[in-house]
Amino acid sequence: MTTFDASRVDFDKGGGLVCAVVQDSLTLQVLMVAWMDRAALDETLQFGQATFYSRSRQARWRKGETSGNALSVDDISLDCDGDTILLMVTPNGPACHTGAVSCFGDGRALGVGQLGVLERTISQRASAPPEESWTARLLAMGVKRIAQKVGEEGVETALAGAAGDDAELCAESADLLYHLAVLLRARGLSVADVMTVLAARAERKP
Repeated sequence: MTTFDASRVDFDKGGGLVCAVVQDSLTLQVLMVAWMDRAALDETLQFGQATFYSRSRQARWRKGETSGNALSVDDISLDCDGDTILLMVTPNGPACHTGAVSCFGDGRALGVGQLGVLERTISQRASAPPEESWTARLLAMGVKRIAQKVGEEGVETALAGAAGDDAELCAESADLLYHLAVLLRARGLSVADVMTVLAARAERKP
């Protein structure tokens, strides 16, 4: 977790509390919104686990202390007014008390967030027996074989782009993205590492 200066937070504006928005670091999905007092923020910073303040119980509570669905904090940032905190987290299970992934909507990550869901699924299936999971079987084949699959899928995607219909191109592109994500995993990398390169390129002057 990066260094965060708690003294910059304006607790006075909200009567001692600030709003805390919780977002999944991998899928970028908003998981929940809660409240923090200074002690809850300090505890979060000290232990790296999201801790909040319950207005109904008037007490601090650490997410997952009873359910086990803790939120490991990867990064904290403050909004421009100094009265709302954004927590980027890695969830250990559903964030909502109903058992849903998110307290908002049906819990599905949208858009590019699906790449994060894909990475998390690959990570979970990597430890499965090879006979039960294609992902585990593919990883067991080694980097060279996975790289070969990426090449094959790349060719199929190119062919679909040149001569296939839209549905075929989308399907082949999905296969390519999946195998690329597996290759990155096999090399100890992630989609985030690729995004870092893209971000650096975007900052270059034309």
